[in-house]
Amino acid sequence: MYDFITIGSATQDVFVQSDVASIVSVSQISKKSEFMSFPYGAKTEIADFSKNLGGGAVNTATNFANLGCKTSTIIKLGNDEFNSIIKLKLAQSGVDIMNIIDSKKHLTGFSIILVSFQGDRTVLAHRGANAHVLEREVNFNALKNSRWVYVSPLSGESNKILDKISKFCQENKINLAINAGTTALKKGAKYFSKILKTAQIVVMNKEEATLVTKIQIRQDTKETKYSKENVHPDIVEMLKILRGNTDAIVVITDGKNGVYCYDGKKIYLCPIYPATVVSTLGAGDAFSSTFCATMDKFEWDIEKALLYASINSASVCTHFGAQEGFLTFSEIEKKLEKAPEFKVKTLCV
Repeated sequence: MYDFITIGSATQDVFVQSDVASIVSVSQISKKSEFMSFPYGAKTEIADFSKNLGGGAVNTATNFANLGCKTSTIIKLGNDEFNSIIKLKLAQSGVDIMNIIDSKKHLTGFSIILVSFQGDRTVLAHRGANAHVLEREVNFNALKNSRWVYVSPLSGESNKILDKISKFCQENKINLAINAGTTALKKGAKYFSKILKTAQIVVMNKEEATLVTKIQIRQDTKETKYSKENVHPDIVEMLKILRGNTDAIVVITDGKNGVYCYDGKKIYLCPIYPATVVSTLGAGDAFSSTFCATMDKFEWDIEKALLYASINSASVCTHFGAQEGFLTFSEIEKKLEKAPEFKVKTLCV
């Protein structure tokens, strides 16, 4: 019996840091956008460079295993040298690799991560085999032998299996956690609401929440201040729409502004745990998987789950690589004991 099975992507990641990258901000009444830019047509010096494994399913499976959970993963790897590298790394991390799918005609997913001087990143991604997971290739017997199924973002054809997996989990009383991806969210609120009804935990970032709810976060102006007890009213509306009439715990991550969670009665606001940011890649995966593992281990204690997840996510941000810096439960607890001021705020709605 597994504690968690993750489903989603696996990639070979190449990190590139250049201190000449510029961050360009464009503001409008309804939104603010930021872009990373480089001198056009120029040869740009690289300040740092590294290679690591990544992908939502790989990152979360590795973290679940590091937290002491019996874990397997369902990913699709290509017919190339990265196939054996990823399998070996997962096995060394304590992840069962028996449910991995091999492709004979696709390459393994590959990403180039451009890291800014601020530590944030822009990802150039080639989906490869990740976009071609078919229903007939998924080991549903393995899913039936797991207490939790964690679905990370699915792309391309692979997104078609989300309906089947969510229905299977509901019919077999398997806990389902979903880290929604843009492919599923672009299908709209009506489609995604059906998925929500089958899930116990749903996590997405603010941009993804905007995509599915069609709510843009309004900026404060001289005439109007939208902030209310540290939770923007548009965020409140997003959380209510996403949860709807389901029993799911809904989580929206908002970068440096922290994380919002809604259980149908209270909204929880968790700040980010302070850290020296090297790269934010993998921080979301670390947060969502730690949140799920903590909820499972500590009897659905939302506040503890938010604090633990924030600490583990911050630790990942201090390293290059989406799987570097993972903490165990005992290591997280020690950090929390040293930061008694680090707490979750709640708001009844």
